[in-house]
Amino acid sequence: MADSCVIARPDFGGVASAADLSLFAYDAAAPLNLQKTTESTSNGVETSAISFSSPDGGSVPGLMFQPVSRPGPRPGMVIMHGAPGNARQMAGLGQTLAEQGAVVIAIDAPFARRGGPWLGFGAKDRAEQIRLIKDLQRAVDVLRARPDVDKERIAYLGISYGGAMGALFAGVERRLKAAVLVVADGGLVSHFTGPEDADFMASLPCGTRVAWLRSMTPIEPIRFLPRAAPTALLLQSGRSDALVPVADAEALHAVAPDPKTIRWYLAGHGLNQQAHFDRMDWLRDKIGLDAGQ
Repeated sequence: MADSCVIARPDFGGVASAADLSLFAYDAAAPLNLQKTTESTSNGVETSAISFSSPDGGSVPGLMFQPVSRPGPRPGMVIMHGAPGNARQMAGLGQTLAEQGAVVIAIDAPFARRGGPWLGFGAKDRAEQIRLIKDLQRAVDVLRARPDVDKERIAYLGISYGGAMGALFAGVERRLKAAVLVVADGGLVSHFTGPEDADFMASLPCGTRVAWLRSMTPIEPIRFLPRAAPTALLLQSGRSDALVPVADAEALHAVAPDPKTIRWYLAGHGLNQQAHFDRMDWLRDKIGLDAGQ
């Protein structure tokens, strides 16, 4: 990308290469060091605060939801929050999924583990996005290590930022049976180079903007989603979404490989109840969630 202060979406350069994928490699044999503290039990679901070791150092905090009254092996799910946000914002969804039989892990994004703005438009953003994908892979390791989880029935569900990062995760993680990307766009570069953020991008110093685009473009999720097959994909988007323009959602949908299901709703960024019903039905079909109670 040329040194220019023109605010334009960069060319993402096609599908991610093997070298791009190597950025997210980690030692899968390293100890998980899982710590778990039960917080509550409700409607047959035990909720626990957890942490486990991150491949990039330190620990990954989050929550686990277990259907303690259901015999295993059960489906496993990793769920991811939006931005800004943290794992506790996914507690309602985690409870619902566990009530329908899944063992669920929600983790905090790296930005949720520190103070300050969630995005800084500096080198830390790239490091934290790479770290997140490694940490999500470790969450899959945690699920697969459990005797009550069926290793062949693990899925991912991410909303907004979690949906966009899920496009990257689905292209990297080969052990997912299914992935649900809710109100996702192509990634942070796609998001901040759209017309709705032109004024904000113009407010950044030229050098800051150029350096950030150079560092983030190679790890843009839209470059990785084409590698997701054979993971089944469900992409849900809103026709009236003010945060993810229709064109950006369509661009992500276009590169998603089969098997994929695309659902549009006459709704904004929060979608609607029908979208919730649709994703639960889809997960029932793909990973064998129990029928709703």
